[in-house]
Order: sequence, then C-alpha cells, then structure tokens
Amino acid sequence: MQLHGSIHPSTLASCNSICVPHLASTKFSHNEANGTLAQLRAAEFVPPPEENTYKFSNRGQVIESSHSSQRHNGTRPKFGNRRGVYVRRNPKEATEDSSEQALHKHIWPNEEGEGELLGGLPWPQRRAAITSIQMTENLSDTLEWVGENLQTQDLNLVLRYFGRMQKWQEVSQLFDWMKQHGKVSAASYTSFITLMGKGHQTRIALDLYCNLEDEHIKSNVFVCNSMLKCLISNGRVETAFKLFEQMKEGGLNPDIVTYSTLLAGRVKARHGYSKACKLMEDFKGTGLKFDSVMYGSLLALCASHNLDEEAETYFQQMKNEGLPANEFHYSSLLNAYAAKGKHEKAEKLIDDMKSAGLVPNKVVLTSLLKVYARSGLFEKAGELLAELDVSGQALDEMPYCLMMDGLAKAGKIHDAQKIFDEMKAKGIRSDGYSYSTMISTYSKIGNIEEVKRLEEELENIKGKYDLVVMNTLLNAYSRGRDMEYVMRTLKKMDKFKICPDRQTFSILISYFCKEKLYDLAQRTLEDMQVRGHRLTEELCSSVITGLGESGRAEEAFKLYNQLKSNRHTLSKVLHEKILNILVSGRMLKEAYTVMKANAKSISKPCLKKFVIAFAEAGNIYIVSDVFKECHSTGCKIEQDVLYIALSRYIEQGKKRELIHLLKWMKNQRYELASSTLNSVLKKLRESGQSDVAEMLSHEFTSSGKQAGNSHARLE
Repeated sequence: MQLHGSIHPSTLASCNSICVPHLASTKFSHNEANGTLAQLRAAEFVPPPEENTYKFSNRGQVIESSHSSQRHNGTRPKFGNRRGVYVRRNPKEATEDSSEQALHKHIWPNEEGEGELLGGLPWPQRRAAITSIQMTENLSDTLEWVGENLQTQDLNLVLRYFGRMQKWQEVSQLFDWMKQHGKVSAASYTSFITLMGKGHQTRIALDLYCNLEDEHIKSNVFVCNSMLKCLISNGRVETAFKLFEQMKEGGLNPDIVTYSTLLAGRVKARHGYSKACKLMEDFKGTGLKFDSVMYGSLLALCASHNLDEEAETYFQQMKNEGLPANEFHYSSLLNAYAAKGKHEKAEKLIDDMKSAGLVPNKVVLTSLLKVYARSGLFEKAGELLAELDVSGQALDEMPYCLMMDGLAKAGKIHDAQKIFDEMKAKGIRSDGYSYSTMISTYSKIGNIEEVKRLEEELENIKGKYDLVVMNTLLNAYSRGRDMEYVMRTLKKMDKFKICPDRQTFSILISYFCKEKLYDLAQRTLEDMQVRGHRLTEELCSSVITGLGESGRAEEAFKLYNQLKSNRHTLSKVLHEKILNILVSGRMLKEAYTVMKANAKSISKPCLKKFVIAFAEAGNIYIVSDVFKECHSTGCKIEQDVLYIALSRYIEQGKKRELIHLLKWMKNQRYELASSTLNSVLKKLRESGQSDVAEMLSHEFTSSGKQAGNSHARLE
C-alpha cells in the first residue's frame, strides 16, 4: 500500500540561519516582491552617467571604465553576465569606505592594489537579489538572471529561507544549481542535509553525503553532525552509528556535539542505555570533557529508560565537576522519578533546586505534576495544576494532558473527561495531544463511537491534524477492527500531507495481519523501506507468521532473508518459527539451511520435527548430514527416524549411502531395537541386497550380543 503525504508543519522545527538585519527589518508585500526583480533589471543596474560607470570582473577587478570608447547602448544589461556587470556608484559614497567594503578590498585587491566588492556588488544590491529569489515564482529563470553575482553565503541564506518556509522542492532545486555553478561550501552542505532531515528526505541526504568527493567537506565536523542528526531524527539510529564509524575512518574528529547527537539517538531506542554506555567509553578516549549539554542528554536518556538511580549518579557527578545544573537537568531527573512514582525524592529535589537559587519554572513544575499523576496522588496533582493555572503557566494543554493520562491509566475515565472539559471551557488551545489522550482512553475500553465524536470535534476546531493524532486514530480504529475508518484515516493523511513514521507503519502492519490481509501487510513493509525505515524483527515477525499460517512459506522465507540481509541479529524464536513454516510448506532444502546455520539455538522438539520430515521426504543424499547436525546439538535420533531413513536407502537402492549411515551409527554407538534390525535385514534381502544384509548381520553378531536382546549395537 502506497502512503503518500508530505511533512506537517508541527513536525518541523525552525531552521537555524544567519539573521541579516536588513532582511529581518524589511517586509515585502506580494506586489513589491513581484516587482523586486523588475526593479533590479530596470533601476539598480542601469549604468549612471559615464563618469561614474565602472565595469567589474567576477573577482571585483576593474576591467573597463567609462573613459573608454565603449558606451551603454540602451540594451538591458544582464545581471550575472560572466564578463562583468555595471554598478551605479554615488560620488559621495565612492570616497567613503564601509567596513564591509574594506573587508572585500582586503580579500580581493585589484591589479592597481585598490580593490572592489566581491563579485562587484555591494550588499544593498545583493540583498535585493536575495529577496527576488526568495519571492520568485520561477526559480530557475531568476537564478539564471541574478544568481551568478551572489556569493555562496548569500545563496545559503536563501537555502535556509526556503527551509523555513518548508519549500522542499525549491531547496533541492537551489542546491542543485549551487553545485552546478560551484557556489557551495561546507556550510551549504550542512544546511541542505539539515533541511532534508527536517523534510524526512534521509535517502537524498545520505546519497549526497556518501557520494561526496571532497574529503575535506566530507570529514567536516559540521557536515558530519548534520548528517548524523538527519538520520537520528528520522529514526535511522543504527545507520547513523554505522556511518559514524565510517566517518571516523575518513578523518572526522568528532566534537562534543557529535556525541550529544548520537546520545539523543539512544533516548528512545530499545536497550538504548547499554548501547549509550559503549558510546561513552569511546567519548572518554577522545580526551573531550563532559559539559552541561552532555549531562543533559544522559539524564534524558536515563529518564526515558526509567533509570532513576543512574540519573541521580550523573546528576551528582555533574555537580561534583562544578557544572551548574539548570532547569532542564532538574526536569529530566524529575521525569526519571515519575516513572517509579518516587514523589518524596521529587519534592526533595525541588527543595534542593530552590536552595541553589533557581526558581522552578513551568517545565519543572509540569514535570513535578507528572510525578504526582504517575504516583496516583491526584489531589496533589490537582492542587499543582490549579497553582499553574493561577500563575498563568497552564496556558497550554500539556499539564492537563498529564493529569488526564494519569487518571485514565488509573481507570478514572470520568475524572479524566472532567479535566478535558475544564481545559476546553478555559479556552486552552489544543495541538491535538489532549484529544489523542482521550481518543486512546476510549479506544482501550472499546468506545469507538466516542472516538469518532472526538475526531469530528477536533477537525471542526483545528481544521487539520498532525501525525500524533493520526497515529492515535489509526491505533483506535485498528483496535476496534473498523476497516472503513482505518482507510478513511489513511486518506486524511494524504489529504493533509502528513508523512507516516515508523509507528504508523507498525500500527498498519499489525492491523493487516490481524485481519489476515497479508498482501497489504507486505506492501506496507515495502513502502516503509522506500521511505528510509529499516525492517525490524518486531514488525516482520507477525507477517512471517501470518504468511506461514496461510500456506505461503516461500514468501515468509523471502521476508526472513530480507531481515538477515539487513544484518539483524535474529532471535531464536524467529529461527524456530521460520523452520516450522518451511517444514510445513515442504521446503526442506531451505529448512536445512536454516537448521544448519542455527542448530544450536533451536529447541529439541523443533529439531526432531524437522529431522522426521527430512528423513521422510528430504534430499536422500544429505539425510545423513542432517542426522549429524542434529546429533551435534545433543539431540539423539529416534529409532523410528533411523528406520525411516534406512528403509528409504534400501527401497531406492542407495547402497553406498546406506553403508555410510550404518558406519556413522556404529561410530556414534547408536543402538537398534531387535525389531528394527530384523525389519531392515528383511528389506535388504527382499530387495536383493543380501551382501549388505550379511554385512549388517555380521556386524551385529560380532558385537557379542544375542539376537534375542531387546537392543543390538553396531560395534
């Protein structure tokens, strides 16, 4: 299933950029913006009287003056002509040298040692050109007209402007033009990769970085940091860590921002703390020192994994090193306490914070409210919420959401609804989180009608949705097995251009498997990969199980191999699952490869089931190999299985294989029941293989045991 949709504004943060005072203080109406380019053409670059006209080269050197015989012929001068441009100069300004002009003179002196502006254009003209590009409706034409006379840093400003406006197509188009015209720097790559991360275009960013030929830019710490952040913010944490190792091999000297970025990737990852500890060992080997930001990342990591004791240790370590704790550090430690309901420690921490001269701000108090709500102390949580309201710090929905969530999890749904109604009555603006909380609450108790009512109410209020709400609705309708509303929600995601994330795909795949819609589940997995998300065992396991149950063993095995090719360490459970599926589907050759690679991690009952199936119908030439593999794990071959294999060899006249198996049985001291031995001897004689029967009988009698014994051993 193809999920379209673009990026919703609420999922994107503002892009950091250089602020130009002239642009920041200037506002352009639509008409003014459209007229800017015309002004550039008609006014700014028409040469003034002859005595004040100069022609400059691209490096700002005077290549022609008005004293020459060449005169302006009235045709429109091209902005961006590679041979130079005309610039009007005021006689008074010619005698004054601004600091910017002085800087450019220092960089690009002309032949006479005087010097002109870089590119031949002072800032006012460049500013007008920048604005024309930002406001144009035809980017390619405008770039051809004015782009050549802008500096790389000017174009970087435009690049970041397009990013702030979420004009992703223009971002790509401008960056391609900059590369083609050699107007890129490390800062250009940093900005572009950052913007691709915000636009969830990780594949474009990664391809760009991996194909970079300039090793200096490729190992630039700012470029590397932006690439790592791009991957991590889009959920491709493992890819980021693998790339980090390649970056170091390529000459990257990571800084503290690099490690903070990587730490952030472990905050919500499974087993994230243990993996973060390994990263910290690498960090210590660099000689870099922990700073407040690093400690903040560690505290957030501990809080997300409910590790309050570890968080306390880092907090104290930070203080011992003389680094001041700010509100963010206190808030993270409070969040760690919230998971365990340690309200007494939380209250003591607030007292310590006040003793340190810090006033608990809204973030800290909201974290304290979370502690109370998670601890079931709803009276205290209510009092704190009232204090926040009176002090004007409860102007957003988050404190109310925490209260509602705590009440809902405690089964107090009526009270949660009461808080929700109170929030709406006060006119608190909702970004959708409060609705998500209540939608999730009602879906868990199976009240789908209330979910639909809340969805309609939210749409009437906001007129749009965000990813969090969409995922909550998908989960609610999937839980209620309401196919119509699941598909309706997906269409709304397309309508509002909301890009699905890993959670979206996880919800859909689980739902499609529950409904036995395995084709849709597989197409959703494919779409997920196209969007840059890696397959995980957790997502694929239910699909593999479903395919196996529906008799589609070949497709299940293909998906299993896809997981292996992604270098996943697969669980024993999944190896057993695929082995059982292949056996049931009579794909015994493929089952043998799975068993051989993972024999020691597969349970004995599962191995025995496979061995029986292979003895009955597997490739007769490798039956003995299967027995050997199974035996090497400590799993003994049963009498009936040995009889099946020996009988197949006899019936198909595989004399050499039969003797080979008998010798192996003898070496491994396998015993045969008398009835089994007699049946084998009878089959051999009936099939005309008396010589083998005599050999087997001789081996049996030479063992010194009587034929009447309950078991015989090949010695």
